[in-house]
Amino acid sequence: MAAKKAAKQPNVSKEELLKYYREMLLIRRFEEKAGQLYGMGLIGGFCHLYIGQEAVVVGLEATAKDGDQRLTSYRDHGHMLACGMDANGVMAELTGREGGYSKGKGGSMHMFSKEKEFYGGHGIVGAQVPLGAGLAFANKYRGNDNVSFTYFGDGSANQGQVYETFNMAALWKLPVVFVIENNQYAMGTSQKRSTSTPALYTRGEAFGIPGEEVDGMDVLAVKAAGEKATAHCRSGKGPYILEVKTYRYRGHSMSDPAKYRTREEVQKMREERDPIENVRQILLTGNHASEDELKGIDKDIKDVVNASAEFAKDSPEPALSELWTDIYAEAS
Repeated sequence: MAAKKAAKQPNVSKEELLKYYREMLLIRRFEEKAGQLYGMGLIGGFCHLYIGQEAVVVGLEATAKDGDQRLTSYRDHGHMLACGMDANGVMAELTGREGGYSKGKGGSMHMFSKEKEFYGGHGIVGAQVPLGAGLAFANKYRGNDNVSFTYFGDGSANQGQVYETFNMAALWKLPVVFVIENNQYAMGTSQKRSTSTPALYTRGEAFGIPGEEVDGMDVLAVKAAGEKATAHCRSGKGPYILEVKTYRYRGHSMSDPAKYRTREEVQKMREERDPIENVRQILLTGNHASEDELKGIDKDIKDVVNASAEFAKDSPEPALSELWTDIYAEAS
């Protein structure tokens, strides 16, 4: 029923490695800049950073094809960038500006892009899971072979609506990949203190849903597991669960001092398991790139991120009349 570990991808090209490196580094630098803007008072409300978890979305997006959908909870900036949403539009939305993806009205937690098949950003814990199954139902109804990547955390894994969704997805054999981003802390509560079954990927066994645990700090392992999961879904076999073991370096949100864990724990993860450093070392030791080339990539990405911050600052705030728009959908 359930495998313990996903095998690593045996062969990977220089081009692929550089692509993953760029994409993960873009997320890391973007989130660092977002943290700075929050500290300056330019981002209001909540702001949940994805720093440390970059390999999860980059690895899974490497297995996606046109028409596949993705949706997640409030730690969503990385997902947006990984699926190709423009950094300018994401940063402008974070700062509540007109040039943002939701016209400055969604903020950090509620962005959306039909063009990129990104369906949020949801602030209510676990609420996106049944919506992800709904997207998968639409795919099955239309007879295509697209899948819905439905992301949620280890905290959401204890929500009742998740199991209602598992039941319906299994019953109707919906093509949905349930991705549990297990960063080991649901807000400030460790998984050990909140979860009776430590192996979250087994939560679908009662419904006949296969699953596996994946090293979420290894982008190649995530990609390999994603290929297996999507192949399962596209072939009409129904849903699949991936528990991706990852780690966030920052607090739950920018307002969280994260006193529930030690600095030594975080530092050890940074030094020994960092997903970007992992790919960087593969590139260097395999003579796929030099230190100077990687520094050049970092500079290019910092330029993109800095430009997105300037774009956001220059974009006007939405007009007051926008309070009354995008409330109802017009029926035809």
